[in-house]
Amino acid sequence: MPIVINLDVELAKRKMSVADFAAAIDITPANVAVLKNGRAKAIRFSTLDAICRVLECQPADILVWVPGDEDGTTT
Repeated sequence: MPIVINLDVELAKRKMSVADFAAAIDITPANVAVLKNGRAKAIRFSTLDAICRVLECQPADILVWVPGDEDGTTT
């Protein structure tokens, strides 16, 4: 998928654990893992808002589009 999720990078910058982050944005640690691992098919704007609020960042800090094929290879 050409969308890369940099959630793990932002969490590391802030030295925040997945458990603390999950509690702060009110989703399960398992759902945070789905986001971090790039397995999410969608994200609610309310969740993206909570992520940006807690991490004090912009959506572009979390989501990056990388040109590539649908199968995940880059060009």
